[in-house]
Amino acid sequence: MDDDLNDGKQQPESVAAVLKVFAILQALSERSETGISELSVRLAMPKATVYRFLQTMKTLGYVQQESDGERYGLAMKTFELGAKALQYPDLVELAKHHMQMLADATGETVHLGTLIDSEIIYVHKVDSRHMLGMYSRVGRRAPLHCTAIGKVLMAWEHPDRRQRILAGADFKRFRDKTITDLTAFQTELDRVKAQGFGEDREEFDDHIRCLGVPIFDRLGHPVAGMSVSFPTFRYDDEKAPEVVTMLKEASRDISSRLGCAKFPLDEGR
Repeated sequence: MDDDLNDGKQQPESVAAVLKVFAILQALSERSETGISELSVRLAMPKATVYRFLQTMKTLGYVQQESDGERYGLAMKTFELGAKALQYPDLVELAKHHMQMLADATGETVHLGTLIDSEIIYVHKVDSRHMLGMYSRVGRRAPLHCTAIGKVLMAWEHPDRRQRILAGADFKRFRDKTITDLTAFQTELDRVKAQGFGEDREEFDDHIRCLGVPIFDRLGHPVAGMSVSFPTFRYDDEKAPEVVTMLKEASRDISSRLGCAKFPLDEGR
């Protein structure tokens, strides 16, 4: 951390200040109560600098000053911030093995995506072993209305929340087969939920078919989607049910590890 702080001296002043703020927060996270003198020594910062940053963070609600007035600790607002970022901290780790197994079994690209605003974002992927596969990258956003992951997230979402999410969605046409009408999309969601999986039938990318299923949390809410993507010339309708079965088995295990006791995709079986 000291090296980072020293490097920060070569950065613009604002960047150096950010480094110092996070250095203080990290130090406070390692001990429940810490004094200014101790922080000054540990972080190689002048006491006046440590005090100034602590008072600012205290005003913002991220740091609390202990009753003796000489020691500081993290406030609940810091916990709340971390809890939001780590709502499903094990999701990617829990999914990695299953995704690799799916990629090995199918030879195709496997994606894990979650909701962000009114889009999905890919948070993990395993590439196809073939040279020709679906182009994507972790961190890339994609639309809800023409992706298998977007469809399954919306199909199992609570109707009220789904309505709010779709109100912010852009039903843009990407390909000839893209669904661009809200009513038609809601009909598609009914079909997706009835069959137990979602499909992208060359709706987002030309010559790409996708099959996807949702992943659920302890309350049975969809928190992510997992999909397998095929170039159309390698997609086989007869083998699709086998791929869907593998996706569901993977989702069942991941969902269970996230606390889901009653797997929603088992309903009606």
